This record gives sequence, structure tokens and C-alpha cells, in this order.
Amino acid sequence: MNIPLSELKNGEGGIITEISGGGRLITKLQNLGIVQGKKILKISGQFMRGPITVRIGNTTVAIGFGMAQKIILEVAKK
Repeated sequence: MNIPLSELKNGEGGIITEISGGGRLITKLQNLGIVQGKKILKISGQFMRGPITVRIGNTTVAIGFGMAQKIILEVAKK
């Protein structure tokens, strides 16, 4: 099941399958270590707004809600 990072609950994660944005967004996310094929974990976020804190490997970063909407993840069905 593929969903945007912004729709995950806190503590859930998945593998990045797609980043649906322009070159500037993709470059900015790559500089943060957010690339296709990597596992990502949503640590915290607020409903429909505000920054979202994620963990990629041993790195924790905060990204905007709009960016998180463009990061598509494959998550395991429960």
C-alpha cells in the first residue's frame, strides 16, 4: 500500500518509493538523506500542518508538511 508520508501515524514507517516534486525539491531532500529506496520513520507531526520529524538511518530531520505530502511510501499492511 503506497501513501504519502504526511498520512502516516507517529511511530509508523515505510520505504520511499517515489518523490513527486521538481528538481529543487528532490535535491533538497537528497541533501537530507531522503531518497528512493530508503527506510523512513515518522517520529512526530501535527494533523494537517506544521513540521514533520522523521528518522532516516541514524539521522533525525524536520521537514515541512507540503514536502511530506510529496514523499510516497510503501508501508506493510497490518
